[in-house]
Amino acid sequence: MKFTEPDTRILDSSVVVADREQIFSDIGGEAVILHLKTGIYHGLNEIGARIWTLIQEPKSVKDIQSILLEEYEVEAERCDRDLIALLKDLLAAGLIEVKNETSA
Repeated sequence: MKFTEPDTRILDSSVVVADREQIFSDIGGEAVILHLKTGIYHGLNEIGARIWTLIQEPKSVKDIQSILLEEYEVEAERCDRDLIALLKDLLAAGLIEVKNETSA
């Protein structure tokens, strides 16, 4: 029996938003997130906390990357790679939802 996995690819066009089942606190520029479903705490550094703040409302990966490139001195390729890696970690932890456009 094969299971069909949901589309969990994270693309530039993907829209991400923080899951509602969490509590977030900013502590000295860093973020502490309590996932209410699992009871597990997650910590984010300053840039991770900035990303977390941005995705409290649905936002495309491309828009997040543009904001980060404006606010931080980082190469676009590294920004994209690190952003996707963080979003994949957050998705695996159940802390974000990812929506991809599907063409019919």
